[in-house]
Amino acid sequence: MSAAQSSSPRSASSLRPRKSPWPKRAAIAVAVLALAGIGWHFYSQRNAEQAASAYRTAKIERGDIRVTISATGALSAISTVDVGSQISGQMIEVLADYNDRVTKGQVIARIDPSTYEAQINQGNAQVANARASLATAQATLRNAELDYQRKASLSKDQLIARSDVDLARAALDQARAQLNGAKAQIEQQIASTQTSRLNLQRTVIRAPVDGVVLTRSIEPGQTVAASLQAPVLFQIAEDLSKMEIVLAIDEADIGQVKSGQAVNFTVDSFPDRKFRGAVQQVRLSATNTSNVITYPVVVSVDNADGVLLPGMTANAEIEVSHRDDVLRVGNAALRYKPDDDAAAAAGAPAGGPGGQRGGLGNDLPRVAEQLKLSPEQRAAFDAALEQMKQRMAARSVAPGGGASGGPPGGGAPTIIMGGGRGPGGGGGGNNNRNRAAGAVSGAARQRMLERFNQQFGAFRDTLSDEQKKTWDSEVSALVSARRAPLYKLVGGKPEAVVVRVGASDGSWTEVSGNIKEGAEVVVGTGRGAK
Repeated sequence: MSAAQSSSPRSASSLRPRKSPWPKRAAIAVAVLALAGIGWHFYSQRNAEQAASAYRTAKIERGDIRVTISATGALSAISTVDVGSQISGQMIEVLADYNDRVTKGQVIARIDPSTYEAQINQGNAQVANARASLATAQATLRNAELDYQRKASLSKDQLIARSDVDLARAALDQARAQLNGAKAQIEQQIASTQTSRLNLQRTVIRAPVDGVVLTRSIEPGQTVAASLQAPVLFQIAEDLSKMEIVLAIDEADIGQVKSGQAVNFTVDSFPDRKFRGAVQQVRLSATNTSNVITYPVVVSVDNADGVLLPGMTANAEIEVSHRDDVLRVGNAALRYKPDDDAAAAAGAPAGGPGGQRGGLGNDLPRVAEQLKLSPEQRAAFDAALEQMKQRMAARSVAPGGGASGGPPGGGAPTIIMGGGRGPGGGGGGNNNRNRAAGAVSGAARQRMLERFNQQFGAFRDTLSDEQKKTWDSEVSALVSARRAPLYKLVGGKPEAVVVRVGASDGSWTEVSGNIKEGAEVVVGTGRGAK
């Protein structure tokens, strides 16, 4: 009985089913695969970060661009009068000093008048003497007339010789000439005396205009010698509330300067304050200094508060262009040129509508916004834009439509301006080809502009004269815009894209085309922060 009981538990345990080891192995396998996936993710991310950190990048952002021309000039009064002396003499009084405000006609100096008073007295005496001579001549004339009459009467009766009559007539003519000479002598002496009187008046120096005395170059007791030219005694600025700056602009920049353009400038006396002016005149008189041609540009300045003084050096900037709220990129991105391996990896810019060529369709809506179109004009613009996009799409799918031919549907040709290597690398051996491409680009741009005018002709006819002027200017700028390559960072690698280049202020450059705000572009190689 006990033996049977002892064997029953052993037999029961032998009859239980054994657990399979596969679920445990599957869980281990899943865990291993998960760890491997996580490891691969971190490894790939690390490689991507290392690849990205091999390039320094910057973002395309939106902002304003001011294109300016810098120049230096001196402030001066608009009208400055040099007050001189027409006569010589000793200065006995100086009644105006530096910075004095004077009015027109005010006495500012006196010259010793005694010399000219003596000349007047002498002239008066000479006039009196001439009048006495005139009286003598008149008496002589009357006697000659009576003598001639008597002898002429006697000659009729043949009581005297004919020669005596002739002598009497000659004496009469001589007396008349002497009378005329005496009269002329009187007029001469009167004129001489009048000159002395004028010189006497000129001993009093008066201000010719209302203004401020800038310089005074005379002292009391000093002798003024006015022989060949009038010596300058005072310099008077007529109105210092209005001043001007004469800037010397290089011939390379003078074509951008127009009357009415805004000018900002600073002076050393007020380094933290900016003053404003406007271009008043672009003078045609060129100046050649060491074979450098410059043109004077006159800038008008409002100096109502009187803080600006004549002679101050003005560091001016002429604002020749102002672009508001445009896409811009740092100039370092445009200067970046990859090496041959990086350029091959980036690839050549692709064509096609909406591709890296950057069609005009991306910029035309922005131009239309500037025109403030009416609903009818907006409808005409949308229709013309849609037709242009359809033509571009049709050409892009046609055989050879977007490979190496011209721009599809009027799109802008890819033109890399400037020297150096293009997106595909290359050295100086490509210079001739670049020049040839530049020569062709001019004709291509002209043809493109003509086709564009045809496509948007109906829309343009709906515009007003002012709108047409803005439209033509913007379209011409878009068509003739320079092209340059940028390198976007995609997946840690640079990808070439050609954009249109617009205005530049030296730090930022306007770009448009197949590029968006926030895109990262390569500005250099090497590790560093973005």
